[in-house]
Amino acid sequence: MIMAPALLILLWAMVIPRADLLPDKKSLLLPPVNFTIKVTGLAQVLLRWEPNPDQEPKDVELGYHVRINAPQEDDYETRNTESKCVTVLHQGFSASVQTIPWNGHSLLASNWVSAELKAPPGSPGTSVVNLTCTTNTTLNNYNPLRPYQVSLYCTWLVGKDAPEDTQYFLYYRYGSSTEECQEYRKDTLKRNIACWFPRTFISGRGSDSLAVHTNGSSKHATIKPFDQLFALHATDRVNPPVNVTAEIEGTRLSIQWEKPISAFPNHCFEYEVKIYNTRKNYFQTEKMTTNTFISIIDDISKYSVQVRAAVSSVCRQMGFWSEWSQPVYVGNDQKPSTEWFLIVLMATICFIVLIFTLICKIGHLWTRLFPPVPAPKNSIKDFFLIVSPERTVSSETEIEVISYVEEPGLETLEDSVF
Repeated sequence: MIMAPALLILLWAMVIPRADLLPDKKSLLLPPVNFTIKVTGLAQVLLRWEPNPDQEPKDVELGYHVRINAPQEDDYETRNTESKCVTVLHQGFSASVQTIPWNGHSLLASNWVSAELKAPPGSPGTSVVNLTCTTNTTLNNYNPLRPYQVSLYCTWLVGKDAPEDTQYFLYYRYGSSTEECQEYRKDTLKRNIACWFPRTFISGRGSDSLAVHTNGSSKHATIKPFDQLFALHATDRVNPPVNVTAEIEGTRLSIQWEKPISAFPNHCFEYEVKIYNTRKNYFQTEKMTTNTFISIIDDISKYSVQVRAAVSSVCRQMGFWSEWSQPVYVGNDQKPSTEWFLIVLMATICFIVLIFTLICKIGHLWTRLFPPVPAPKNSIKDFFLIVSPERTVSSETEIEVISYVEEPGLETLEDSVF
């Protein structure tokens, strides 16, 4: 019984510290107030809130934890009371924010406050599908302060449930600039299915996202809008290198070119060189970061040379390769001159002999120039001598004809003796 008061005192000492660890209402931060979401552009919203005026203590350095709930989850921290967000909006948008201690204070984060934007109205299956866009840089001859201009070309397919009278319209936004398409390409039903911007506000070296928005109209249904974001490195159709030249000195093939028409400087490109040997029918492909290439080759071949380019990761995220440049041909696939001389000489000799033979055969000159030589005669076995005197009465001449009659198969030689 004497031990009971001591045990009670020990138990009380253990409970007191645990009570100190319980959170006090004053240690819990208060959530922000007046949290709103406002659309400020195509595929762009502004999140804004205010600090809670009842927050205590006043000298605490506060920050905010922002969480994007839809259409794609994301979260980040900021000390500002507003935040810009670039995202597609055709599926709606929702976000939450809470107050947090910024300098590692022991205060606990506040509860969340949320806001949302409803998805715009529209019938399912009526929005465009397979929206694709490409950009291309060209020279700007109208503004010396901006030597390059970027064009934009977008195509899409009609929604599977869109009525036949549906008409689509396209807009793009880059930075703070927004434009509506003025040049459309149509299908057989006169519906817009492609758009062309010959000049845009897009920067040739920019890194901002390109926002494209489409909507539509129809007498029979509400056309659902559609948004899509494009990274410029994925849309940029890089031009091929220009002024490609090639020359051969002995067995040395030298190739040179200039960078593509682009706002990016020389060091931002990497290249591929393709050399085709027309005589041996094989390709050689090499990668490099300079504007020249030298190769040792077979000097009696003809070559086709092409070069293509891509913006390297040194200056931006790697994109697609350009098309190959127009082929440049160099060298020849002829034989050496001595070989050709012998071939031509032999052909000429053969031709002359052939013509001479034909002429001799046609004019019977062959037998005249080279009469047949009789075989050696055997006086006993090979022939009989028959003397047939034929007399012709004449006052001046008596002719005796001697005939040599050979056995069958032998030629007969007749000679007249006067």
